[in-house]
Amino acid sequence: MGAQLRARINHLKGWLEKEAKNAASPTLADVIQGILEKGEQRNRYGQVRSLKTAAKVVSFLQENQITDMAGLKEKVSDMYYRQGDLGGVLNGIDRRLRTLDEHIRQAGYYQEHRELYAQYQQIKRPKKQAAFKEKNYTGIALYEAAKRYLDANLNGHVLPLKSWKEERDKLYVERNMLNREYVSLKQEVKEVETIRRTVENIIRDEKQRSTPKRDRDRGLER
Repeated sequence: MGAQLRARINHLKGWLEKEAKNAASPTLADVIQGILEKGEQRNRYGQVRSLKTAAKVVSFLQENQITDMAGLKEKVSDMYYRQGDLGGVLNGIDRRLRTLDEHIRQAGYYQEHRELYAQYQQIKRPKKQAAFKEKNYTGIALYEAAKRYLDANLNGHVLPLKSWKEERDKLYVERNMLNREYVSLKQEVKEVETIRRTVENIIRDEKQRSTPKRDRDRGLER
Protein backbone atom coordinates (compact mmCIF):
# COMPACT_ATOMS: atom_id res chain seq x y z
CA MET A 1 0.00 0.00 0.00
CA GLY A 2 1.09 3.56 -0.68
CA ALA A 3 3.68 3.01 -3.41
CA GLN A 4 2.59 6.22 -5.10
CA LEU A 5 2.77 8.24 -1.88
CA ARG A 6 6.20 6.83 -1.06
CA ALA A 7 7.39 7.78 -4.54
CA ARG A 8 6.16 11.36 -3.99
CA ILE A 9 7.98 11.56 -0.65
CA ASN A 10 11.14 10.14 -2.23
CA HIS A 11 10.88 12.83 -4.91
CA LEU A 12 10.75 15.48 -2.18
CA LYS A 13 13.76 13.92 -0.44
CA GLY A 14 15.68 13.98 -3.70
CA TRP A 15 14.73 17.61 -4.27
CA LEU A 16 15.97 18.60 -0.80
CA GLU A 17 19.26 16.73 -1.30
CA LYS A 18 19.77 18.50 -4.62
CA GLU A 19 18.95 21.91 -3.16
CA ALA A 20 21.31 21.33 -0.24
CA LYS A 21 24.19 21.22 -2.74
CA ASN A 22 22.98 24.29 -4.63
CA ALA A 23 24.98 27.38 -3.70
CA ALA A 24 23.48 29.70 -6.32
CA SER A 25 21.53 32.59 -4.82
CA PRO A 26 18.79 32.51 -3.80
CA THR A 27 19.15 29.12 -2.17
CA LEU A 28 16.32 27.08 -0.70
CA ALA A 29 17.41 28.21 2.77
CA ASP A 30 17.21 31.85 1.65
CA VAL A 31 13.72 31.41 0.27
CA ILE A 32 12.39 29.64 3.37
CA GLN A 33 13.80 32.40 5.55
CA GLY A 34 12.33 35.02 3.27
CA ILE A 35 8.88 33.42 3.28
CA LEU A 36 8.87 33.29 7.07
CA GLU A 37 9.77 36.98 7.35
CA LYS A 38 6.47 38.78 6.85
CA GLY A 39 7.93 41.94 5.36
CA GLU A 40 9.98 39.92 2.92
CA GLN A 41 6.97 37.77 2.08
CA ARG A 42 4.81 40.80 1.21
CA ASN A 43 7.37 42.92 -0.57
CA ARG A 44 9.24 40.27 -2.41
CA TYR A 45 7.80 36.78 -2.51
CA GLY A 46 4.14 37.68 -2.12
CA GLN A 47 4.13 39.27 -5.54
CA VAL A 48 5.63 36.22 -7.24
CA ARG A 49 2.62 34.01 -6.66
CA SER A 50 -0.71 34.55 -4.92
CA LEU A 51 -0.70 35.71 -1.31
CA LYS A 52 -3.12 32.88 -0.57
CA THR A 53 -0.49 30.31 -1.55
CA ALA A 54 2.19 32.17 0.40
CA ALA A 55 -0.08 32.24 3.45
CA LYS A 56 -0.60 28.47 3.22
CA VAL A 57 3.15 27.93 3.02
CA VAL A 58 3.77 30.17 6.02
CA SER A 59 1.01 28.41 7.98
CA PHE A 60 2.46 24.97 7.31
CA LEU A 61 6.00 26.02 8.20
CA GLN A 62 4.87 27.67 11.42
CA GLU A 63 2.53 24.84 12.48
CA ASN A 64 5.37 22.36 12.06
CA GLN A 65 7.92 24.72 13.65
CA ILE A 66 10.08 24.69 10.53
CA THR A 67 12.45 27.63 10.58
CA ASP A 68 15.17 26.48 8.21
CA MET A 69 16.10 23.91 5.59
CA ALA A 70 17.18 21.39 8.23
CA GLY A 71 13.70 21.52 9.72
CA LEU A 72 12.10 20.90 6.34
CA LYS A 73 14.42 17.95 5.70
CA GLU A 74 13.53 16.52 9.11
CA LYS A 75 9.81 16.90 8.32
CA VAL A 76 10.13 15.07 4.99
CA SER A 77 12.20 12.33 6.64
CA ASP A 78 9.51 11.96 9.31
CA MET A 79 6.85 11.67 6.61
CA TYR A 80 8.90 8.96 4.90
CA TYR A 81 9.09 6.81 8.04
CA ARG A 82 5.45 7.47 8.97
CA GLN A 83 4.37 6.31 5.53
CA GLY A 84 6.41 3.13 5.93
CA ASP A 85 5.02 2.42 9.39
CA LEU A 86 1.41 3.18 8.50
CA GLY A 87 1.62 1.27 5.23
CA GLY A 88 3.09 -1.78 6.97
CA VAL A 89 0.44 -1.85 9.69
CA LEU A 90 -2.41 -1.26 7.24
CA ASN A 91 -1.15 -4.01 4.94
CA GLY A 92 -1.03 -6.40 7.89
CA ILE A 93 -4.55 -5.46 8.96
CA ASP A 94 -5.86 -5.91 5.42
CA ARG A 95 -4.28 -9.37 5.19
CA ARG A 96 -5.82 -10.42 8.50
CA LEU A 97 -9.22 -9.00 7.50
CA ARG A 98 -9.17 -10.99 4.27
CA THR A 99 -8.42 -14.12 6.29
CA LEU A 100 -11.14 -13.40 8.83
CA ASP A 101 -13.67 -12.58 6.11
CA GLU A 102 -12.97 -15.95 4.49
CA HIS A 103 -13.17 -17.75 7.86
CA ILE A 104 -16.54 -16.12 8.56
CA ARG A 105 -17.83 -16.76 5.05
CA GLN A 106 -16.96 -20.46 5.22
CA ALA A 107 -18.38 -20.74 8.73
CA GLY A 108 -21.61 -19.24 7.40
CA TYR A 109 -21.83 -21.89 4.66
CA TYR A 110 -21.07 -24.59 7.22
CA GLN A 111 -23.85 -23.49 9.56
CA GLU A 112 -26.36 -22.71 6.83
CA HIS A 113 -26.13 -26.13 5.16
CA ARG A 114 -25.26 -28.35 8.14
CA GLU A 115 -28.82 -29.58 8.65
CA LEU A 116 -29.21 -30.28 4.93
CA TYR A 117 -26.03 -32.32 4.94
CA ALA A 118 -27.20 -34.28 7.99
CA GLN A 119 -30.37 -35.18 6.08
CA TYR A 120 -28.26 -36.25 3.13
CA GLN A 121 -26.13 -38.55 5.30
CA GLN A 122 -29.17 -40.15 6.92
CA ILE A 123 -30.43 -41.47 3.58
CA LYS A 124 -29.32 -45.10 3.38
CA ARG A 125 -30.40 -46.08 -0.09
CA PRO A 126 -27.76 -45.06 -2.68
CA LYS A 127 -30.25 -44.12 -5.39
CA LYS A 128 -32.30 -41.94 -3.05
CA GLN A 129 -29.14 -40.38 -1.68
CA ALA A 130 -27.88 -39.65 -5.21
CA ALA A 131 -31.24 -38.09 -6.15
CA PHE A 132 -31.19 -35.96 -2.99
CA LYS A 133 -27.66 -34.80 -3.74
CA GLU A 134 -28.55 -33.89 -7.30
CA LYS A 135 -31.51 -31.86 -6.09
CA ASN A 136 -29.48 -30.11 -3.35
CA TYR A 137 -26.09 -30.14 -5.04
CA THR A 138 -25.11 -26.51 -4.31
CA GLY A 139 -25.86 -26.67 -0.60
CA ILE A 140 -24.09 -30.01 -0.14
CA ALA A 141 -21.06 -28.85 -2.13
CA LEU A 142 -20.80 -25.63 -0.12
CA TYR A 143 -21.04 -27.54 3.14
CA GLU A 144 -18.37 -30.06 2.16
CA ALA A 145 -16.00 -27.33 0.95
CA ALA A 146 -16.60 -25.30 4.12
CA LYS A 147 -15.96 -28.33 6.33
CA ARG A 148 -12.68 -29.07 4.56
CA TYR A 149 -11.65 -25.43 4.92
CA LEU A 150 -12.56 -25.22 8.62
CA ASP A 151 -10.92 -28.56 9.43
CA ALA A 152 -7.71 -27.28 7.86
CA ASN A 153 -7.80 -23.99 9.79
CA LEU A 154 -9.24 -25.00 13.16
CA ASN A 155 -7.07 -28.01 13.99
CA GLY A 156 -9.92 -29.65 15.86
CA HIS A 157 -10.91 -26.57 17.86
CA VAL A 158 -14.48 -25.39 18.37
CA LEU A 159 -15.71 -22.96 15.72
CA PRO A 160 -14.78 -19.49 17.15
CA LEU A 161 -17.20 -17.52 14.98
CA LYS A 162 -17.97 -14.97 17.70
CA SER A 163 -14.28 -14.32 18.31
CA TRP A 164 -13.62 -13.93 14.60
CA LYS A 165 -16.38 -11.36 14.26
CA GLU A 166 -15.21 -9.43 17.32
CA GLU A 167 -11.63 -9.37 16.01
CA ARG A 168 -12.84 -8.27 12.58
CA ASP A 169 -14.90 -5.42 14.07
CA LYS A 170 -11.93 -4.20 16.13
CA LEU A 171 -9.65 -4.32 13.10
CA TYR A 172 -12.12 -2.31 11.03
CA VAL A 173 -12.13 0.38 13.74
CA GLU A 174 -8.33 0.37 13.88
CA ARG A 175 -8.05 0.51 10.09
CA ASN A 176 -10.42 3.48 9.92
CA MET A 177 -8.28 5.34 12.47
CA LEU A 178 -5.08 4.55 10.58
CA ASN A 179 -6.68 5.51 7.28
CA ARG A 180 -7.47 8.92 8.73
CA GLU A 181 -3.81 9.25 9.73
CA TYR A 182 -2.82 8.20 6.22
CA VAL A 183 -5.12 10.83 4.66
CA SER A 184 -3.56 13.44 6.98
CA LEU A 185 -0.08 12.35 5.88
CA LYS A 186 -1.09 12.65 2.22
CA GLN A 187 -2.27 16.20 2.91
CA GLU A 188 1.08 17.05 4.51
CA VAL A 189 2.90 15.66 1.48
CA LYS A 190 0.69 17.80 -0.75
CA GLU A 191 1.55 20.88 1.30
CA VAL A 192 5.29 20.23 1.09
CA GLU A 193 4.87 19.78 -2.66
CA THR A 194 3.23 23.22 -2.69
CA ILE A 195 6.28 24.57 -0.87
CA ARG A 196 8.54 22.96 -3.48
CA ARG A 197 6.60 24.52 -6.37
CA THR A 198 6.49 27.89 -4.64
CA VAL A 199 10.21 27.82 -3.94
CA GLU A 200 11.04 26.76 -7.49
CA ASN A 201 8.92 29.60 -8.87
CA ILE A 202 10.58 32.09 -6.55
CA ILE A 203 14.09 30.93 -7.42
CA ARG A 204 13.34 31.00 -11.14
CA ASP A 205 11.79 34.47 -11.00
CA GLU A 206 14.60 35.81 -8.82
CA LYS A 207 17.22 34.54 -11.26
CA GLN A 208 15.32 36.08 -14.17
CA ARG A 209 15.21 39.43 -12.38
CA SER A 210 18.91 39.28 -11.59
CA THR A 211 19.84 38.43 -15.18
CA PRO A 212 20.46 41.50 -17.39
CA LYS A 213 17.77 41.98 -20.06
CA ARG A 214 20.23 41.61 -22.91
CA ASP A 215 21.33 38.20 -21.57
CA ARG A 216 17.68 37.12 -21.27
CA ASP A 217 17.10 38.23 -24.86
CA ARG A 218 20.10 36.22 -26.02
CA GLY A 219 18.71 33.18 -24.24
CA LEU A 220 15.42 33.59 -26.08
CA GLU A 221 17.21 33.90 -29.42
CA ARG A 222 18.88 30.55 -28.85
